[in-house]
Amino acid sequence: MGPRPLIARIASLASFLLVCPPAGAQEPNVQRDLIQRQQQSDEFSQQLRQSVERAKVPPGDVKAQQKLDTRQLEERQRLENLEQQQLQRAGQPGTPPAFRPQERSRMQEERRPLVEPPAGEGR
Repeated sequence: MGPRPLIARIASLASFLLVCPPAGAQEPNVQRDLIQRQQQSDEFSQQLRQSVERAKVPPGDVKAQQKLDTRQLEERQRLENLEQQQLQRAGQPGTPPAFRPQERSRMQEERRPLVEPPAGEGR
């Protein structure tokens, strides 16, 4: 083995390091992606719940439909606002890697009241 294979290996390793960011640099992006996926799931759950609620309102009861539409719009807006705040917090450095799963769980708990049915209503 001459110097040529060694140079080829070094060049290959150098190109790999330039193309692939270090794991530490990827970690915030991975955490943000995980949070966004959970938020999308929560949005879908909220839409499904709201569709079921809407189907329970009698078709001729315009007042009840308007009241429900207003409440559901406010719920969607609150969820969207909370999600934006959470994504901003997730983008801030300083959360140690060991606490990131706990942070995601806390964020999910913050969204839960906006996703699950109001108290007193069955699922």
